[in-house]
Amino acid sequence: MKLKQRVVLLAILLVIFIFTKVFLIDNLDTSAANREDQRAFQRMLAGLRVALDPRLEHTLQSPWEIAAQWVVPREVYPEDTPELGAIMHAMTTKKIIKADVGYKGTQLKALLILEGGQKVVFKPKRYARDYIVEGEPYAGYDRHNAEVAAFHLDRILGFRRAPLVVGRFVNLRTEIKPVATEQLLGTFMTVGNNTCFYGKCYYCRETEPACADGDIMEGSVTLWLPDVWPLQKHRHPWGRTYREGKLARWEYDESYCDAVKKTSPYDSGPRLLDIIDTAIFDYLIGNADRHHYESFQDDEGASMLILLDNAKSFGNPALDERSILAPLYQCCIIRVSTWNRLNYLKNGVLKSALKTAMLHDPISPVLSTPHLDALDQRLLSILATVKQCTDQFGPDVVLVEDRMTLSHL
Repeated sequence: MKLKQRVVLLAILLVIFIFTKVFLIDNLDTSAANREDQRAFQRMLAGLRVALDPRLEHTLQSPWEIAAQWVVPREVYPEDTPELGAIMHAMTTKKIIKADVGYKGTQLKALLILEGGQKVVFKPKRYARDYIVEGEPYAGYDRHNAEVAAFHLDRILGFRRAPLVVGRFVNLRTEIKPVATEQLLGTFMTVGNNTCFYGKCYYCRETEPACADGDIMEGSVTLWLPDVWPLQKHRHPWGRTYREGKLARWEYDESYCDAVKKTSPYDSGPRLLDIIDTAIFDYLIGNADRHHYESFQDDEGASMLILLDNAKSFGNPALDERSILAPLYQCCIIRVSTWNRLNYLKNGVLKSALKTAMLHDPISPVLSTPHLDALDQRLLSILATVKQCTDQFGPDVVLVEDRMTLSHL
């Protein structure tokens, strides 16, 4: 064989080798990752039902110690949580040893200390399940049941970035008032035959108290994150102005995402993908009020975006506020694992999974049927948005592998 023919043959073999490596081997890696995503989805479905059982087997630790040890930079609780039912049972039954006004914010809440020293945030019921919150997508009081539903949706999506939440009934006369601080106690009143309080917050008014049914108040309790994990607050890059006639830059600048990608911590690391995950999460629950977000302090963009304060959700099942998805349709990137999970949840699986997950909550039924139906419809809109992105830019650009080193510069 002549030298020239040998060179040509070697070149062809080299091309075949490169093709095999890039397309076949890499695709095998991707398929393996997809298979793991599917296995994780099946494990999630198998563990959806959380019976509130006080027993903690094979450990002498308190439920509070277990929950505190779960927290790491990229998740609030692990995938495998056999102790979850016992922790949530403690959240909904442990004696309240102190009650105070909630931490600063715009909405009514109370800070409770449970037996064993665990802090929880109590949000009272303000609306009936079938009440429709009219007006802007961020209108109305906080919805306590939205906190419960959002936590379980976080489990279903596999994010594991929301603090634990469970419903609870409290007796304001026997459980709260005897252990309340003077500051909280001063906001109690009686309206008709019902015990009420209005708390201390930016929008708290004596004329707008939250009232129990007699002395019994329904609400949600959110587990306070461990003090060893201090939080850092960030302005959300896609936050609203909340001022009529004044648009945020993202609302009129089509190249806004390019500008975000050039600023820390969105120029590298996982934070931009967390923002997009959160946009998907918020769109599903109808939360258009995430003007700020929290991460752990001094993380240099490496820790997760923590899904706190989800109560401005499930207000109007007929309202699909597409602007919530702006990070997704402006940046046109999404985690492969998130994309896989969303596809596993279509065809009614999401609605069914969430109903199952919330079945054992003390305030069940947590959501009305129209809100559950809206989740499935909104999921279709998310999938269609990603399809538009892949049609325009191709799946290799849009679908981002979680494990890769991210750099947007």
